[in-house]
Amino acid sequence: MKVLLVGINAKYIHSNPAVYSLAAYANVHLRKEELKKIEIQIAEYTINQQQQEIIADLYRKKPDILAFSCYIWNWDMVQDIFTVFHKLCPHVPIWLGGPEVSFTAEEIVTAYPFLAGIMVGEGEATFTELCRFYLQEGTETSLRLWDEKEGTSLAGVVTREGRGALRPLTCLDDIPFFYRDMDIFAHRIVYYESSRGCPYRCSYCLSAIDKELRLRDLKLVRQELQFFLDNRVSQVKFIDRTFNANQEHAKAIWRYLLENDNGVTNFHFEVAADILTREELEILSLMRPGLIQLEIGVQSTNMDTLQEINRSMKLERLKAAVRTLRENRNIHLHLDLIAGLPGEDYDSFARSFDEVYEMEPDQLQLGFLKVLKGSPIWERGETYGIVCQNRPPYEVLFTHWLGYEDILRLKEIEQALEIYYNSGQFIYTVAMLEKEFPSPFVFYERLACFMREKKELGASPSRSSRYQLLLEFIQNRIWQKEEMYIQLLTFDLYLREKIKTRPDFCGSLKESREVSRLFYQWEEKHRDYLPEYDQYDSRQLAKMTHLEPFFYSVWKKGDCEKLEEKQFILFAYGQRNPLTMEAKIQRLTAQRMEAICRPIN
Repeated sequence: MKVLLVGINAKYIHSNPAVYSLAAYANVHLRKEELKKIEIQIAEYTINQQQQEIIADLYRKKPDILAFSCYIWNWDMVQDIFTVFHKLCPHVPIWLGGPEVSFTAEEIVTAYPFLAGIMVGEGEATFTELCRFYLQEGTETSLRLWDEKEGTSLAGVVTREGRGALRPLTCLDDIPFFYRDMDIFAHRIVYYESSRGCPYRCSYCLSAIDKELRLRDLKLVRQELQFFLDNRVSQVKFIDRTFNANQEHAKAIWRYLLENDNGVTNFHFEVAADILTREELEILSLMRPGLIQLEIGVQSTNMDTLQEINRSMKLERLKAAVRTLRENRNIHLHLDLIAGLPGEDYDSFARSFDEVYEMEPDQLQLGFLKVLKGSPIWERGETYGIVCQNRPPYEVLFTHWLGYEDILRLKEIEQALEIYYNSGQFIYTVAMLEKEFPSPFVFYERLACFMREKKELGASPSRSSRYQLLLEFIQNRIWQKEEMYIQLLTFDLYLREKIKTRPDFCGSLKESREVSRLFYQWEEKHRDYLPEYDQYDSRQLAKMTHLEPFFYSVWKKGDCEKLEEKQFILFAYGQRNPLTMEAKIQRLTAQRMEAICRPIN
């Protein structure tokens, strides 16, 4: 008997840990004689593939039982796929599971009467029992999961006949580590969980339902993390809801990573920054740059809103923790905001935006409330006047406080923010530019309006055209400082890469071309500035690095001013900041360049 577990991911770099966990648990907990009769396979696809391509592949795999892992990003597609598959193979039982179907399971089995059923909640033990049931009954027989007197014979499932008993939560130590063949996960993000549940009650989150925090034994965690380290996995993303909810657990894991860092692997954690202790911050301060990245959900700085959504957060402690983390410059910080929460109107959200922006995160995620089925905010949506999309991702359209027009404006601001802040490609230009406006929010609001006028919103412009668009915005709004901003844009541009085609706004390098040639000849002999490139000659050095004259102190973030005399900046692309990926820069004064070039002349 072949059971096929199907995961349809948002992107190729993603994987579906749920289907791997179900398969691993069943392979360990089924009896030997049962395992001889069953083959559990996993099939992963992405939402970007053609549906007919996926259906054809599922058909060719000839499953005896088909089970889909359902989330908001794939639910529409999954419905279309299993509907067509049932027409092709009406004898194959189709099961669903996952957060998207767990809370409205009765509605779904009514809408799709051909479904065998839905696994609700945690699925490992339920899936194993389901496999055992089919081994006993056979896939060709009608399902006999329902007993009129006793209710369903299988806990954790919903069928057309009714809902089974609530299945007890699984001990995390009983769930096998399913990463073995890492070739399957090459070039993909690896997901890992050391805990389930969350002690917090944020009303927009499904974790508000699973109130019990369960931890995986640290001995197991250390062994499994060492496996990732030994295999030099690129990134491991912890999917623990609030990783540092149990601080001793968090400290033990962070210490282990600090002591066993392989110099390659990056670990991502979602944390509550306001409960980070001094000891935790000290441990984090010792991490190699690039070893750790933290995602911090601020969501709002409106205290009335935070109270309404049951979010326990000490804002000043959060700011202090972020400030400490920023000072160390060794951890990538990702801060989140949610638009559309109860009690927050457009002006209030603008204030939240400015407060979070001032914390200087490496990325600021401007998200929009998703009214998840089963969440407390979903149940109280009518009270808040929340109207959302009927289909996934159930994103907010308007509320009592935020109109649809406001949502549209914030959507435009989100696009401007993604391009000109979160891309990390305009750091020094934007640091000066935002000071020209009453607040950062107003800057992005005006920039988004300009982009709409230029019909650039929703487009995917090339990198060079993004620079040109920002220059046009500057020329349109702040024309008297054009020279300084051209220099800043040039600096930002070369800080990321040795561009092949130099934009017109950067101007010609004709006057400094001879100086650059002499500099690289001198460097080939002395190796004062590029010792790491000692195997390369002057021509190769010129191709692998870049030398640019500047008349402004562009390297001073947010404090650029006119120089008394020009300076040269040497960009070395083989040595990058592991957090920002910026090239290493070295400054050379005009006098130093003259001294370097004179002996050769």
